[in-house]
Amino acid sequence: MFFNSLAFAVFLPIVFLLYWFVFNKTKSTQNALLIVASYYFYSCWDWRFLFLLVFSTFLDYYTGIQIEKSNNDKGRKFWFWLSIGVNLGFLGIFKYYNFFSASFAQMLTAVGFKASPILLDVILPVGISFYTFHGLSYVIDIYYKRIKAEYNFVDYSLFVSYFPLLVAGPIERATHLLPQVKIKREFDLAQAKEGVCQIIWGLVKKVVIADTCATYANAIFDNYTAMNSFSLILGAIYFAFQIYGDFSGYSDMALGMSKLFGLDLLRNFNYPYFSRDIAEFWRRWHISLTTWFRDYLYIPLGGSKGSKSMQIRNVFIIFLVSGFWHGANWTYVTWGFINALYFLPLLLLSRNRNNLEAVPLKWNFESVGIIGRMVYTFSLTCIAWVFFRAKTITDACLYLKRIVVNREFASQYLANERYNYELLLMVGIFVLVEWNNRTKVEPISGKYNTVKLALAITAIIAFGTYSDYKEFIYFQF
Repeated sequence: MFFNSLAFAVFLPIVFLLYWFVFNKTKSTQNALLIVASYYFYSCWDWRFLFLLVFSTFLDYYTGIQIEKSNNDKGRKFWFWLSIGVNLGFLGIFKYYNFFSASFAQMLTAVGFKASPILLDVILPVGISFYTFHGLSYVIDIYYKRIKAEYNFVDYSLFVSYFPLLVAGPIERATHLLPQVKIKREFDLAQAKEGVCQIIWGLVKKVVIADTCATYANAIFDNYTAMNSFSLILGAIYFAFQIYGDFSGYSDMALGMSKLFGLDLLRNFNYPYFSRDIAEFWRRWHISLTTWFRDYLYIPLGGSKGSKSMQIRNVFIIFLVSGFWHGANWTYVTWGFINALYFLPLLLLSRNRNNLEAVPLKWNFESVGIIGRMVYTFSLTCIAWVFFRAKTITDACLYLKRIVVNREFASQYLANERYNYELLLMVGIFVLVEWNNRTKVEPISGKYNTVKLALAITAIIAFGTYSDYKEFIYFQF
């Protein structure tokens, strides 16, 4: 059940009405309804994996209590590593076993040994990386005595399985979400209106931008050997806006519908394509994952302390793990490695903490340089996205090579598609709207907000009818 489906358009209002008008007497009834709704939502993907979600929830709930109750370090460590081991074990089996098995067999074949990998015929459970990271952060925080264990199983279950963030984040922290689910929520009309506006803008990003760009990006990447330089450059740009519109659109919808239930989720995107260097980009892109790796991996490794060689090591570990988190394919690892290379000059020159302030608003000579740095950073990002999108590293390298050697910049038609310039114009308009919104709390606000809402809804209906592409990219992670 996708957020942009008719089934979800029926599901969400029903849950909303039951939540505020039937089960609103106590915090417990509100939470119980949201858990039932979340389990139903997850079962619509594949009910067979509900046991995995329930088991993961119970495991971290129980081990968290045992860690807190243990009177000695040996007991605390036992329960801590039990939780970490089982969680990562499930993630490894479902997501990475076949990858490692096939890669090992290929390595043996390359050195002259005949090897036939033993592969598992399993489906990757949707959202497993996200809810596993919810539980891991909770257990780690208890182990290091940053928080107390949660003894109310219903409250903890909602923290892990809350349906807006269940299958594609943002990756929540117990310190942020658990206190909210432990109190009764009261209906706030202003907050609900903000939520509706954020849902609509998320749908615009997904249906109008991401799905339309996906049609072109898929056609170009699937037929890159027949495309000229101009089309290949457009393909990389279209994919950049596809993945941004897809994932940030999902996050906007998740945050918006949570406001309908009186809950506040962590912000996941902060206009990343307006970044002035790659370090700023990673402070603005997939914020919940970036900060998760920072707090639970980068800082424990030593962070930015110690020698430059140690800092470089930590940066490469973080980016390689981030790439590997996205999928069991060497293309994702390469994507992470490329971003680490981008980050390296900033680290060596101690410029990785520049550009912490907001992007200036005034148009002057200095702004020309700022825009130039934004375009440069976006170009680097698009090059890395080619490896993220390509099926193999070879395909990615050939794609980029053809941009350089096949220097033809005449526009091309794509089979059964509309003209490229129309989509490029729409993306340009979207960039201008995003630029105008970058300092606003609500994406659809200010003067003529009723007109803006009407235009947004019209665009969603029109493009939703036109596009055949419905899936969310990040559901595979």
